[in-house]
Amino acid sequence: MTDATSAALPGTVSTADPRRWKALGVLLLVQFMLILDVSVVNIALPSIQGDLGFSRQGLTWVVDSYVLMAGSLLLLGGRLGDVLGRRRMFLAGVVVFGLASIACGLAQNPGTLVGARFAQGAGEALAAPAAFGLIALLFTDSRERAKAIGLFGGISGIAGTSGPILSGALVEYASWRWIFLLNIPVALVALAVVPRLVSADAARAPGSRRHLDLTGAALSTLGLTGIVFGLIEAASEPWSSTAVLLPLLGGLVLVGVFVASQTRARTPLLPLRFLRERTRVTANLVALLFFSLFFSQFFITTLYLQEVLGFSALRTGLGFLPFGIAVGASLGLATNLIPKVGIRPVLVTGLLVAAAGTLLFTRIEADGSYLTQVLPASVVIALGSGFCLPALGNAAVHRVTDEDAGLASGLQQALQQIGGAVGLAVLVTLALRRAADAIGAGADPAAAITDGYVLALRVGAVVVLLAAAFAAVLMGREAGKGERVAAAH
Repeated sequence: MTDATSAALPGTVSTADPRRWKALGVLLLVQFMLILDVSVVNIALPSIQGDLGFSRQGLTWVVDSYVLMAGSLLLLGGRLGDVLGRRRMFLAGVVVFGLASIACGLAQNPGTLVGARFAQGAGEALAAPAAFGLIALLFTDSRERAKAIGLFGGISGIAGTSGPILSGALVEYASWRWIFLLNIPVALVALAVVPRLVSADAARAPGSRRHLDLTGAALSTLGLTGIVFGLIEAASEPWSSTAVLLPLLGGLVLVGVFVASQTRARTPLLPLRFLRERTRVTANLVALLFFSLFFSQFFITTLYLQEVLGFSALRTGLGFLPFGIAVGASLGLATNLIPKVGIRPVLVTGLLVAAAGTLLFTRIEADGSYLTQVLPASVVIALGSGFCLPALGNAAVHRVTDEDAGLASGLQQALQQIGGAVGLAVLVTLALRRAADAIGAGADPAAAITDGYVLALRVGAVVVLLAAAFAAVLMGREAGKGERVAAAH
């Protein structure tokens, strides 16, 4: 099969799998479920703490355990899908995620919940890149593939913003346990329907399995685990502390050894040829920077609404509704634009708009207003994000062969998780320490907390502007122009 961005030959669409759009609907539903579980727990944390007896420090692991496991295993999960078959790994990941969700919903103590969240992260690491890789098999026409990938990336943004709304309603009217138990019917639908709509893709030859780069898998997983763990610890410990430096430096060393090992491995987990494509590599770097702000802005907004403006859980969740609507509208427009104008202009535009919205957000005050300060900034950020998500998704598979589609997805999604961990560790920690210093000097707590958030948002805006510069200068000019190339035929 041709590269992911190749032009479609005449007749490609007519000979494509007629079940592809129905299958995409199920894949999007599962992706929605996977991403939802990253954001859905934030508003429910106080209720979880009260019911299960978490300490304040231990409560952070309800979120961090998921990010840690998913971020460290996504690269391996993507390659396993390429080697063993994507449909097989997708179904295995859904089973793991579904069983872990049951354990989360029925947990009676902190240890059980945290352990089940680790298992949920492992399930995502298997299912998410496999689902992305299946799109490459289902959609052989470049124009259709661009739209499908755009929808896949966009659903992640919608799921991320839907989490607080759903969580707020469930906490208010039912129980926090339902934020996990609602995953069960989705998992069952996927397990029942996907085998009927998606043909089994052939696994690689038995020799490829025997020579699967297990050493590289161990090095990359342990290295990424160390990095993400160190960044998570930086949220509560000084950067110079052993708890931060030891896992962070150890993880970086292991990643360095992993990169060196890929030059000698018979079937490398991350072939160095994969890193020679300029657009794809730039997209991974941009994803790392963009998601450091995307996750942090989301987190800061939640805290500002609840801690400073005094919003309830349900009201906070509903406050994100305009964000979700704006993201949906924007990603639809971006998905149609990419095949016409290419990835780069759409991505750069999205990054600049997101940065402008972030700077607009710095107008918040201790006695501020949701309608005049939070809402306008959130909508502008959402419009920019809606452009970025499908553009990054398409750039991640630019000129990727079907053989490496799972790897491409796993790598970018791993960098998204790591970028989120970096953002939370750096930006949120920067905000909290700024606030603590001001409160220690006698400042009003609400004003000090808001001032810390403003500082973090300003730094985040600079990071996204830097990402826009990288995209404008380094990304290939013609990448993603599927419709124009197809028309030439």
